[in-house]
Amino acid sequence: MIKEKLAEIRKEIPEHVTLIAVSKTKPISDLEEAYKSGQRHFGENKVQEMFEKHEQLPKDIQWHLIGHLQTNKVKYIAPFVHLVHSVDSLKLLKEIDKQAKKNNRIIDCLLQFHIAQEETKFGLSLMEAEALISCQDFKDLKNINIVGVMGMASFSDDVSLIKREFQELNSIFKRLQENYFSKNQNFKEISMGMSGDYALAIEEGSTMVRVGSSIFGGR
Repeated sequence: MIKEKLAEIRKEIPEHVTLIAVSKTKPISDLEEAYKSGQRHFGENKVQEMFEKHEQLPKDIQWHLIGHLQTNKVKYIAPFVHLVHSVDSLKLLKEIDKQAKKNNRIIDCLLQFHIAQEETKFGLSLMEAEALISCQDFKDLKNINIVGVMGMASFSDDVSLIKREFQELNSIFKRLQENYFSKNQNFKEISMGMSGDYALAIEEGSTMVRVGSSIFGGR
C-alpha cells in the first residue's frame, strides 16, 4: 500500500517540490517499503527515534528533523542530519553550529515561523527573525547554512485561513530573501504543507511538503 500511496502523491507534486515522508512512530519495515519505492527524504519529530532509525537504515537516506529540537540533543544528529526544519532561537543555532564544526560539516537549517492561530510554543515572529539575522553572533556562525523557512498552518477546516497563513509564510520568505539572503543561492526552501493541505501549500509556494498519514496511514 505504501508504494501505491507514494506513487499517487508523486503524481500530484511538481518536480521542484521535495516530498518528505514523515515516518515518526512508524516501524522500520514501513520505512524500508517506502525506501524500496524510491523515497529518500524522511522526516522525524524526535531525535532519539531518528537516531535509531538512521543506525538501521541505508545511509543514502536524507533525514529531516521536523519537530522541536532541544539544544542538548543536537549532538546525536549532527553527524548525519540533512536538514533541521525547526530552528527557532539563536541559542539553538549556536549549538548546531558547534556540533557541526565538531563533525566537520555545515548543517542546513530552516527558520521556523509561528503562523498558526493556535498558541504553539515554537516559531519566530518576523521581528524576532530579523533581529536574530542582524546580530553579530549570528554572523559569526560558520557551520550552519540557512536555506529557507518553515511553518505549520492552523489545525483547521477553514481553507481560507490556512491559505492566508501559507501566504504569510511566503511573504516572510520573500522579505528575508530580499533583505538578508540575496547573495545566498541556497536560500530557496519553503517547508509548509502536510497530508491535509499540501496541494494548497504548493499553490502558495511551498518547495517541501511533510506528508505522513497519506503515505503510512493513521497512527
